[in-house]
Amino acid sequence: MPILDVCWVGALPADAAELASRLADAAGDALNAAPGRVWVRLHPLPAEHYAENGGPVPGAPPLFVRILHARPPAGAALQAEVAALTAALARASGRPAERVHLEYAPAGAGRMAFGGRLAG
Repeated sequence: MPILDVCWVGALPADAAELASRLADAAGDALNAAPGRVWVRLHPLPAEHYAENGGPVPGAPPLFVRILHARPPAGAALQAEVAALTAALARASGRPAERVHLEYAPAGAGRMAFGGRLAG
């Protein structure tokens, strides 16, 4: 069920729909998820609405990704997922891996509903 909220700093590329699809496919592959089990919501953040302390960092802007799992992995499984997702999303987005930042949301089981059915 992973849902990825992707915050794209800067103007979205002309192929934004294709970008969202590439990100979803890359995440699905990294997570070994069946088709239709990983969802991406792509949100643009205009560059003028983003800043880093000390001034802009040269190079590509960051990509912020919030990941919601029914039950997030822990320990070594979480570290392996972080490495796989970071690499996959960097390739799919064209942003360097060091500018891909992941945030894990609390478990969605018991608090998310899909089509009227509570995820358990």
